[in-house]
Amino acid sequence: MKVIEISSFGAPEVLVLAQRERPVAGAGELLIRVGASGINRPDVMQRLGHYPAPPGASDIPGLEVAGVVESGDAQAMAAAGIHVGDRVCALVTGGGYAQWCVAPVGQCLPVPKGWSDTEAAGLPETFFTVWSNVCDRGRLQAGETLLIQGGSSGIGVTAIQMAKAMGATVIVTAGNDDKCKACLALGADHAINYKTQDFEAEVARMTGGRGVDLVLDMVAGDYVAKEVNCLAEDGRLVLIALQGGVKAEFNAGLVLRKRLTITGSTLRIRPIEFKAAIAQSLLRHVWPLLERGAIKPVLHAAYPASQAAQAHAAMQASQHVGKIVLDWAAL
Repeated sequence: MKVIEISSFGAPEVLVLAQRERPVAGAGELLIRVGASGINRPDVMQRLGHYPAPPGASDIPGLEVAGVVESGDAQAMAAAGIHVGDRVCALVTGGGYAQWCVAPVGQCLPVPKGWSDTEAAGLPETFFTVWSNVCDRGRLQAGETLLIQGGSSGIGVTAIQMAKAMGATVIVTAGNDDKCKACLALGADHAINYKTQDFEAEVARMTGGRGVDLVLDMVAGDYVAKEVNCLAEDGRLVLIALQGGVKAEFNAGLVLRKRLTITGSTLRIRPIEFKAAIAQSLLRHVWPLLERGAIKPVLHAAYPASQAAQAHAAMQASQHVGKIVLDWAAL
């Protein structure tokens, strides 16, 4: 089969089209003929040499795919209600940039009715991440206010739509006015251009000084201190990426006085059972919203799989709104 390999760590051009043996599904797994592969920031970090694949995972990048089930563990598939020929999307620990990919049965979900492979390939990584961090760790409730850093990213557009469907008020930050407008069009209540506005001051103004109940942060670094200031009493800060650096200095006294919770997580290294539980929560609570169009796909671009380097360059340029995917049908 054809795959995209990281020939060496470095710029997008190190992504090259190569040949590998087709994988074989083992116990608890199924084999997917991949129609499209989602691209995510962790793929970029892996390409740069900053985010190695976990032990036992494929060295081929790619954490999410959509396609058709070709074979697999019959007992596990039957228990999950999945059959050969079904269209599924799946969260994987690696190996997604390939024409065939093995996935744990528990991490597979049906492609929503009416969605293409290129649209569905952008679902697993972002929806698993948002559910785990906004709903489970962040405990967002109807009537609360959520601040999303990076509202136009794949994670951001997912979090906007999911939080609005839950009845929350949503504030986002984005890097230019066009991105802010796109976030508002997706349902965000307020959008802050962080390059021209101070998001801490804007949050205080928008909330009448109360602050927000939850922050979903992909930046960390010096953002943390401002986010602690932004939080209301009993507020929660959830860190899911460290684009601004691993070190942060903040007023710990506010954590005590406002009874704040600061937490975070990474998904890739969690066990299959943990991810399978998220999949079941998504199937019950979110997939019906996808099926009836209450949450819509936000696809920025689908690149032919052979243009993986160009797709990574586009992600690093940070001009996109929504998901960037690789299309294997257009190889």
